[in-house]
Amino acid sequence: MISSLQHKSFYPWLVVTLLWGVALLNYMDRQMLSTMRDTMQVDIPQLQSAETFGVLMAIFLYIYGVMSPVAGIVADRSNRKWLIVGSLFVWSAVTYGMGMANDYSTLLVLRAIMGFSEALYIPTALSLIADYHTGKNRSLAIGLHMTGLYTGQALGGFGATLAATKGWHTAFHWFGIVGICYALVLALLLIEKKQEPTAEEKSSKGQLSLLKSLSLIFSNVAFWILLFYFAAPSLPGWAIKNWLPTLFADSLNIPMSSAGPLSTITIALSSFIGVIVGGIVSDRWVQKHIRGRIYTSAIGLGLTIPALLFLGLGQTLPAVLGAAVCFGIGFGIFDANNMPILCQIVPKNLRATAYGFMNMVGVFAGAAITQWLGKFKDEGHFGLGFALLGIVVLLALLLQLLFLKPKATEE
Repeated sequence: MISSLQHKSFYPWLVVTLLWGVALLNYMDRQMLSTMRDTMQVDIPQLQSAETFGVLMAIFLYIYGVMSPVAGIVADRSNRKWLIVGSLFVWSAVTYGMGMANDYSTLLVLRAIMGFSEALYIPTALSLIADYHTGKNRSLAIGLHMTGLYTGQALGGFGATLAATKGWHTAFHWFGIVGICYALVLALLLIEKKQEPTAEEKSSKGQLSLLKSLSLIFSNVAFWILLFYFAAPSLPGWAIKNWLPTLFADSLNIPMSSAGPLSTITIALSSFIGVIVGGIVSDRWVQKHIRGRIYTSAIGLGLTIPALLFLGLGQTLPAVLGAAVCFGIGFGIFDANNMPILCQIVPKNLRATAYGFMNMVGVFAGAAITQWLGKFKDEGHFGLGFALLGIVVLLALLLQLLFLKPKATEE
């Protein structure tokens, strides 16, 4: 009965719906830590140092980054359904376990395990969605899935509120239990979509070797350009995810219990608008021009540059909120089109692998910026650090418009 669902016309969108819930939990469980520092540092004194807290956030990113290409390679060669279910179950169990931690070392180990398990999700899920959706609605499907990430980021902001009222141990426990239960639902309803062999696989009479797969990806000049284009905006992207609540609290002189929900909800709602608009525009534009997705993505990225300047230097509520909205819309447009653009330059049997490498460089950039901003925070130049990130984004934007020219439509 369950297997018959796959042949229903609505099932591709049910896949997006199911994975939307996983995406929400993926970001909620990682994001809530960034808003709970004030409460947790009472019990764990090491967290009083912003740089030490940055290390706790960064260890997740380093492990996540190392594992991303591995996750992509495994996803292209195995059953993606069970990778997603297993990943969700493990990181949810880790979230529950963080509620039992009482020292910094335990948190560090658990955060590392979370990075390992969560890395399996994004390349696998985006590859599965891309297989279920054609080029005519691919950006919209990817964009709708991305709204789950933003919603999870927003709900993670309530971690500070829940920690302030119920205690941070209870907050971790509740979120962990929800994820474990949802993994069981996913195991029943999610169905793998079998891929047809590509021309390269048919000529080699089977699945391509790992060496051949990597050679096909990295011999493509367009992929190298896309790799940098993805990595550069990841600097402000991860800075927003990990440090925006702190920036709001400092710039607006409000408590973290208020700054956490305000900042994360603002980014989530504006990003929600961005991915929907970016998805619809891109899906229509690419039907008329092969670079339609690239132009749509560039418009979004351009919006983030002035936003970073005002986020870093603004001191009033309208300035900071307005900048956050502008950044969220722009980054949402950019985010909705990364996998669809990748589908124009990489064969379908290598998409998860290629996205895994993109995720790796983006996450490593995020890990570096998380620690770098921690130092800026301790030295009193926190806002300036955010403003300077706009220069890197501008460079990526120019590189993309000048050199990223796909020659194939999507499969």
